[in-house]
Amino acid sequence: MIRAAAAAAAPVVWANVVLPRLGLGLRGRTVANVGYAVGYRALFDGQPNWLSANGLRLGLAGAGAVVAGFGAALSVPAVRAALASSSSREPEVAAHEWISLHIPAGTVFAEETVFRGTLDPLLSANLGRGPALLVGALTFGLCHITPARAVGDPVLPTVVATTAAGLAFTLLARRAESATAPALVHLALNAGGALLTLRSTRGASDRNRPVAANMA
Repeated sequence: MIRAAAAAAAPVVWANVVLPRLGLGLRGRTVANVGYAVGYRALFDGQPNWLSANGLRLGLAGAGAVVAGFGAALSVPAVRAALASSSSREPEVAAHEWISLHIPAGTVFAEETVFRGTLDPLLSANLGRGPALLVGALTFGLCHITPARAVGDPVLPTVVATTAAGLAFTLLARRAESATAPALVHLALNAGGALLTLRSTRGASDRNRPVAANMA
């Protein structure tokens, strides 16, 4: 039980205390998060089962649904306008690097290795599957307190939303018996959301750019 409590507390301390105090840029945080996740898995005997065919199948199906939803949202002018007007944050690196490297590795791989691949099985063995589901999801939500503050997002809604996401990701991982399924959905949500916001913002900039007059 002590080991399970330590496993639940460690990600919260890492995300809210240790990592911010390191003062790293995005690239440094990605390396640190990947290293932390690998060490966490080794310390607490995680089994993410990345090569599961069932995890791949369910993950691709879920990711496809997410992508379709983003595509539908982008076709609605009001949604595009809201995204363009509300998005003021730019990544520290080029968009293609952010979406192709830092989201998949520093966020998705790290979080799914820790939470679905390691913490949930450990909590389930010590608390039972029901309590483990709730504790793991809340832990996932609490890990987003300092990150939300850092970018100016409201803390409570962020914690609630990420706790709900943690519930869904864990249920999907349990069904697939693999962290691959939630990882693919997680990737589709984060990368798709980033692409959607960037496209909406750039589209608005293009529409607002003055058109040069043709020279006779």
